[in-house]
Amino acid sequence: MFKNLSKKEISWIFYDWANSAYTMVVTSTIMSLYFLSSAGAALSGRVADPAVTANAYWGFANSAATLVLVVLSPILGTMADYKGRKKKMFQFFLFTGVVFTAILAFVPSNQWLLLLIVYVITAIGFAGSNIFYDAFLVDVSEDKNMDRVSSLGFALGYIGSTIPFILCMVLVVLATLEVIPLSLEMSYKISFIITALWWIGFSIPMIKDVHQIYGIEPEAHYVRKSFQRLGTTLREIRKHRHIFTFLLAYFFYIDGVDTIIKMATAYGSTIGIGSIMLLIILLVTQFVAFPFAIIYGKLAEKIGTKRTLNIGILTYCVICIVAFFMSPERDTKTLTVMFWVLAMLVGTAQGGIQALSRSYFGKIVPKNQANEFFGFYNIFGKFAAILGPILFGWISLATGKANYGVGSIIILFILGSIIFHFVPDDREM
Repeated sequence: MFKNLSKKEISWIFYDWANSAYTMVVTSTIMSLYFLSSAGAALSGRVADPAVTANAYWGFANSAATLVLVVLSPILGTMADYKGRKKKMFQFFLFTGVVFTAILAFVPSNQWLLLLIVYVITAIGFAGSNIFYDAFLVDVSEDKNMDRVSSLGFALGYIGSTIPFILCMVLVVLATLEVIPLSLEMSYKISFIITALWWIGFSIPMIKDVHQIYGIEPEAHYVRKSFQRLGTTLREIRKHRHIFTFLLAYFFYIDGVDTIIKMATAYGSTIGIGSIMLLIILLVTQFVAFPFAIIYGKLAEKIGTKRTLNIGILTYCVICIVAFFMSPERDTKTLTVMFWVLAMLVGTAQGGIQALSRSYFGKIVPKNQANEFFGFYNIFGKFAAILGPILFGWISLATGKANYGVGSIIILFILGSIIFHFVPDDREM
């Protein structure tokens, strides 16, 4: 798997292994289940449908976290273009995310609003560290190898996330069945501690071995100069038309991807899929995603990154259609089967579309301004992640049907696909 890869490429890849535990345990499963349970109990008797309302609050919290990153990303990225800054900023957000993930374990379950606030901080730490992690791709790998390295990162992340997730799932299941002397709430809290330890532990190779190569020489008043350079880039964006076109397409289709990742567990819970079944489905999805992330990387080598990304976008359109027809009026068995189908489809495309988007962008950006442009990359990606959950929450509340909320996400993939048509074929660049 790692044949012909350098030590710094492997160390960079392992950060996907490290931080994917957060995505799996906190963003996608345990935290959402914990919050929905806590908020649902607190809102019971106060609103007509506590489950739908809790889902909406969960979506709004995710939007709040990404809004902060939208504002900060280009500024931080521009500042990190100075040599010696990227690693420091990466470590700051890494430690913020890890520490507040651990703090989740100490927030009382009846304080659901405080729980959301702490979660938002963890999400900021996670996403902030990824700004600089993604930008480090240009420092560790050459253009010809970026698709492979980026895809391996996501692939390894899927496998890596399953180990802490299995530990957490076993705790939750055994606590639910009262096999062990732990409350369900305590099993959730221990899961947050496990996630924090896994995240920081496997981040060590990245911290030790990956260093900034490309960058601008330090200068006085770098903060002010960073704002000036950011303004210059914004004024001259027309000179980078292919970059802007890709970012606009990315804005829409990655919004759909992020929304489905963040809302999948909550949606499954809303339509009546049991917590244990949800955890099992999502675990299997990780094992499906592992080989398909690698397959996407190999497919990109054969038919090109652009064509392979189009396959991923089309797959997500099918996912939205399947989700739309998962009406709560259907019997539980049918809904469970449909959710299995939906989850497996997500597994085939999720890692590939994220990995190849990252590597495609790494190929087209000016290397000395990689952090600045990856700041914009995260702007478009994270700002998009505001729109999707809000759309999901608004449509769900307006119609009273969560499947309508998920179905509406197809609009984002269609818009992304149309704009992506005008992006240059990477084989011709």
